[in-house]
Parts: sequence; C-alpha cells; structure tokens
Amino acid sequence: MSDNHDSELPEDPELREDPELHEDPELHDDPELNDDALFQREADAVYAELLGRIGEASPQPRLEATRKVVELLGDPQRAYPIIHITGTNGKTSTSRITESILRAYDLRTGLLTSPHLVRVNERIVIDGVPISNEALVTNYRDIQPYLEIVDAQLTAAGEPALSFFEAFTALAFACFADAPVDVAVIEVGLGGEWDSTNVADGQVAVFTPISLDHMARLGNTIAEIARTKAGIIKPAASVVTAIQPAEALVEIERAAELDEAPVSVQGSAFELLSNTVAVGGQVISVRGLAETYHDLFLPLFGDHQAQNAAVAIAAVETFLGGGSQPLVGDVLAEGIGSATSPGRLQVIGIEPTVIIDAAHNPDGALSAAKAIATYFTFDEVAVVVGVLHDKDARGIIDALATIATRFYVTSSTSDRAVSADELSEIVRESTGEETLWSFDLPSDAIAEAREWAESAPRRGVLITGSITLIGDALVIAGDEGWKR
Repeated sequence: MSDNHDSELPEDPELREDPELHEDPELHDDPELNDDALFQREADAVYAELLGRIGEASPQPRLEATRKVVELLGDPQRAYPIIHITGTNGKTSTSRITESILRAYDLRTGLLTSPHLVRVNERIVIDGVPISNEALVTNYRDIQPYLEIVDAQLTAAGEPALSFFEAFTALAFACFADAPVDVAVIEVGLGGEWDSTNVADGQVAVFTPISLDHMARLGNTIAEIARTKAGIIKPAASVVTAIQPAEALVEIERAAELDEAPVSVQGSAFELLSNTVAVGGQVISVRGLAETYHDLFLPLFGDHQAQNAAVAIAAVETFLGGGSQPLVGDVLAEGIGSATSPGRLQVIGIEPTVIIDAAHNPDGALSAAKAIATYFTFDEVAVVVGVLHDKDARGIIDALATIATRFYVTSSTSDRAVSADELSEIVRESTGEETLWSFDLPSDAIAEAREWAESAPRRGVLITGSITLIGDALVIAGDEGWKR
C-alpha cells in the first residue's frame, strides 16, 4: 500500500511473535531485560489466543457481537472523541498523518490500524508509540472474561464466537480508555457499515479514495463498495472525503444527507496545491478548509502521500474547529514533518537501496511504481513480488512492469500466498521469460535481488505485492543485519 491500499487481511497461523504460551521464569533473573521484555511472551500468548479465533480473512458481517462486548465493558469507545477513516487506498497513511498532527497539538492520541507488519502491538498506538507488552497483556486479561461471556451467548444462539478482529477491536477501545487518550483515530478494518470499529460514533468520518477491492465481501461495483463504506457516517457527524469516482461520491453524499452530516470534498472544499520532490520526502502546499498552508515538509514518498496529507489536514481542521479555524502553522508543520507510515515506500536498506511497499492491489501498485520513478534516481529496479490468493495478481504485475527491470518472484510465509510457480506464470505472460527469476523462499529472492543491485550503480530493489511479504522482509533484514 504504497498505502494507497485497503487493509490486507493477514494470515492466521504464522506467528512472528514467540508462540510460547508460558513466560520463561529465567527471564526474571536477567537484569539486562526491562519490564516490557518480561511481558513479551505473555503478549505473544495473548496474540496466540486471538489467533485461535475466526481469522481476519473471514470477517463476520455483523455489529451486534462487538456491541455486546463493549456494552459489557461500559462502552469504552465513548470515553473519547473519534476520527473514523475508511476507503480502499491510503487509509493507514492518512490515519497516521492525522494522528501525527493531533499529537503535535499536545493531545494524547490513540491510533488503531491494521494489519501489523511484525508485531501485533503495532496496531494499537498511544501517543505515537506502539502499545507496550505490559499494557497489551493487562488490558486483554481485564476484558477476557467479558469476551468469554459473549462467546458463550453467541454459541448458545448458534452463531460463531467472536472473531479475531471483533475481539481485537474491543481490546483497542479498552486500551485507549485505560491510557486515557484525548482523541482516537480509528482505521476501519474492512468496509465500514458492518466493520467492528463501527460500534463507535466518529465525530469526523473520513474517506480515502475508493476503488474495487475485496469485491466478494463488499460488492462488485464501486457504488456498492462506497455504500458499505458510507455506513461509518453517523448523525450530525462531519464528513471529509478525498477525490472520488463519481459513483462513490454519490453514495457518500446520499448517506451524509440522511444523517444531516456536512461534507467537505477534496477539489472543491480543499485541495493539494503543489508537491515537490525533496531529500527524504517532499514539500507540499495545501488549501485547507480554513487556511492555505505553504511549504510543509512531508517525509513520505509518492504523490499519493501528498494527497493523503491534504485529506488529513482537512480532517484535523474539521475536528478541532469545525473547518472554520485555521491550524497553527508551526504546529501543523511539526505534525506533518513527524509523520511516518511504516511499510509504505519505506527504505529499509542501503548499499543497495531496498524499499518495501505494501501495495496489494493494482491501484496501489501503480502508485508505488510512479513514486519509484519520480522520487528515486534508479536506472534499473529489481522487483521482489509475492501476492495472496484473493488479490488481482495480474493487475499488480502489470502495474509494476512499468518500472521492473527484473521480477524476483516468491511466496511469502502466509498460507494464503500464491505459489512462486503460479505467480511466475503470470509474470511470464505479462513481461516474458527474460525478466523472470523465481524462488520458493523470500530470503533467497531478496538475497539474489540485492546481489544484482549491488553489482552496478543506480540499481535498487522494491519488495512489494503483499503485507505479509514486506513483514517477512523486515524480519529478514533485521536477522541478516542490513536493516537500516
């Protein structure tokens, strides 16, 4: 996803965390370990318990189950105001930029995104830092009896027990209430109307660009998908939307009208005026809802990230001042300048340069390809690619072929990954045998791509196609000692 990408649903069983279910008592005898390290195995056990539930690849189209849990918990999602963000492409980056601006205002922030790259803690961020193992464990053990009560009720009624994402959403809301936070930025997991996060009422509903993805669950047309996503709009909320296809905007505006929610549309109410390539990112100017903001440094690559920043600025203007009060220039500059979006055109290695991007649909892959061509000075690019079964592999390959000198095809550790042989056939049909190298293991594909890139100047490596593959890449880079 250059992150212009909808949240990819990760696999269940491949624990990057230590899967041991019991803490090693010897850890307590090591004075070099801090308190958080002592809770790591317990946090891993929590994650293992969550993975024992229905996985995220099979979300339950219901809200009532999550609602029962949060009601038993005293509705923690009502303890703080919420900015609720949905869309197909760019949700995570827009969420992160929004949170960064709010934090620059000295607000204590909560951020819920999905999925994670390496550790599940990454999904729940408090004040810009992934939740500690201790807080994760403590809050989970606090809510566990209530999860079990609802599990029993659902099972008695002949329904599936709480899914991974239903339970995790309740956990995140509880963590934010416990922190406590002043405001939470909540990224929808899938869709909107029946997504578990929709038990919360967002004061601001934000829509990033909508396109075709997850069609088996959300609908076969952009209008159907937009209708589902528009379910996050609540009565008297405010709506901020990126530029949308006409059929998507119709659905958003129709839902907003029913809930008497004012709508601010990018291109008319606010817009990106300019973005210029700069060292380490880009410089942007944005006409916001209340003011025009010039020459903001955004440390993210890609024109799509500049668009995401414009949407985030409008969302914060709406939240803090109803869209009529300008943001404080120095504070906004700090918030934009501190924004991060791991896994989105992230440079993880140098000599040679290795970039990871979580693009997993054609639009996201095209955005990544354009950014590589615009923001980097490579003459040749090796693309290490792996795709999951429910994705448009051919569309992804065709988009990446615009920049790929070579394809190093592989299969991530996910049990939902397309085999290297199957994906190789797609590459062969799209670009020819001479561009293709195939490897069963991501570590081998990455090693060969890096070796090729090292052998001549102005060569780079892009690892992309699925979130699980770039998660693998981060682990490999760390284990092999070349992670930046």
